[in-house]
Amino acid sequence: VIQAVFFGICVLTDLSSLLTRGNDSQEQERQLKKLISLRDWMMAVLAFPVGVFVVTMFWSIYIYDRELVYPKLLDNFIPAWLNHGMHTTVLPFVLIEMRTTHHQYPSRSCGLAAVCTFAVGYILWVCWIHHVTGVWVYPLLEHLSPGVKIIFFAAVTVIINVFYLVGEVLNNYIWDTQK
Repeated sequence: VIQAVFFGICVLTDLSSLLTRGNDSQEQERQLKKLISLRDWMMAVLAFPVGVFVVTMFWSIYIYDRELVYPKLLDNFIPAWLNHGMHTTVLPFVLIEMRTTHHQYPSRSCGLAAVCTFAVGYILWVCWIHHVTGVWVYPLLEHLSPGVKIIFFAAVTVIINVFYLVGEVLNNYIWDTQK
C-alpha cells in the first residue's frame, strides 16, 4: 500500500509539473512544491526504508524457512506473481525512482523520528491484531518468547532506521549532494 500510494503521488507530481509548465500561476507553483515535498518525504521516510526492509527481511526469512513468514497454504490463495509484486518488485522500482529523481531528504533527526514513529506504530498494530484475533500476522512471532519479541521489535526498528540512512547516503551519492 505504501508503494502504491507513493508511486501514485509520483505520477501526480509528474503530471502536475507537465500541466503547469509555462504557467505563471503562483498558486499552482505553490501547490506543486507541496506535492514535491510530500513525494520526497514519502520516498525518504517510507518508500525506501520500508521497501528495502520488506524485500530483505521477507526473502531472508523465506529462504531460511518460508513457513515462518509465508506459509505454503497461502499459495492456494495468493498467486506467485502477486507475492513477487508485494515482496520483490518493490526494490527495483524504488531504486529506479531514486536514480531518476532527486529527492530532498528531511533533516536527519526529523527523518529518523518519522521512521521510528512508523516502525513503532506498525509494531503496535501487529500486536493489536494479535490481541484482538489471537493470531500473529507473521507466523515467525508465534515462535518467539515475549522477551525475544521485544528484542526482535527493537532490532527491526534499528534496521529500518539503518535503511533510512542508507537511502539518504545513496541519494546524496547518486545526485552528488552534501548535507
